[in-house]
Amino acid sequence: MTDLLYTEIESDLRASVREVLEDKAPWTAVLAGTEKDEPCDAALWTAVAAQLGCAGLPVPEDLGGAGASWRETAVVMEELGRAAAPVPFLTSSVMATAALLAAGERDLLGRLAAGEAVAVLAVPFATAPGADPAGDPDAPAVSGGALTGAVAGVADGLAADVFLVPAAGGLYAVDAADAVRTAVTSLDMTRRLADVAFTDAPARRVAEGPDAVRAALLTGAALLASEQLGIAERCLDDTVAYVKTRYQFGRQIGSYQALKHRLADLWTSITQARAAARYAASCAAAGDPDLPVAAAVAQAHCSAVAVKAAEECVQMHGGIGFTWEHSAHLYLKRAKADSIALGSPDRHRAALAGLADLPPA
Repeated sequence: MTDLLYTEIESDLRASVREVLEDKAPWTAVLAGTEKDEPCDAALWTAVAAQLGCAGLPVPEDLGGAGASWRETAVVMEELGRAAAPVPFLTSSVMATAALLAAGERDLLGRLAAGEAVAVLAVPFATAPGADPAGDPDAPAVSGGALTGAVAGVADGLAADVFLVPAAGGLYAVDAADAVRTAVTSLDMTRRLADVAFTDAPARRVAEGPDAVRAALLTGAALLASEQLGIAERCLDDTVAYVKTRYQFGRQIGSYQALKHRLADLWTSITQARAAARYAASCAAAGDPDLPVAAAVAQAHCSAVAVKAAEECVQMHGGIGFTWEHSAHLYLKRAKADSIALGSPDRHRAALAGLADLPPA
């Protein structure tokens, strides 16, 4: 039986990451950043990826990484979710890194692990595990070492230094300077989308076949659940703190039974989400063949829990929770965007039915 409890090392890592985020990414700074043109918080990314070394956690030491695992990476994802941090950790340090690890690519992987570059998998952010983007009739094509085509809705596409582009024959690395990027109006402005176009862009094949892309999508979905867990925990913590201090009719609103029951139900759901997210991360770390099932379960459950927690946060804060000057909308937008990313809950439930050999309804 896999031990899902947090180790002492993971708890220490959490404390370090949270300290940096509280210092460099309070919600007021995150909110201010959504009104700027920068695709991410470069200073925060340097602190998390390079100075703390979080970008290299799942990368072996002989490849320039920290030699940890996806479990430790999932702890970082939880904390980034709590802060709705505007950094390309999921896209570069999880998905792109997973693809390069599966491909056995060394040079680019070392740059990612050191926080020196941001690589982004050039697929629509809604692409679910099991998909084959290179098999799409509209997928970019490669001819004579040059890649041509377009991909819509790429998460962190504006922040990328390198694109990993699925095309016929495998996965190709393309310098972002050789791409045309167009910003897309994004629901979650802390993780912005972009349409990316390539015209005879020099491309280097880093992997043959679809395995690297599949590894990226599956690992990304598994660890996205940890980010959703972090969002839900932050929303619950903020809401509990508020109902303890907000008075109405001479009583703390948290003393009313209806709110107590709603918060208790939410706490129970988050506890279940923690188990699902931790198991998915543990399966990814161990290379467990149960990972497709674990990722589908985690996404089907954690997506809904994060959205519910954010909605309850908005509602229980009353009028202030609906304003632009409060943090609640940041978590609601991140939760809603995450619920669509890498496959919707319905898509994961359908996949789970197939994995478990359940007959169609």
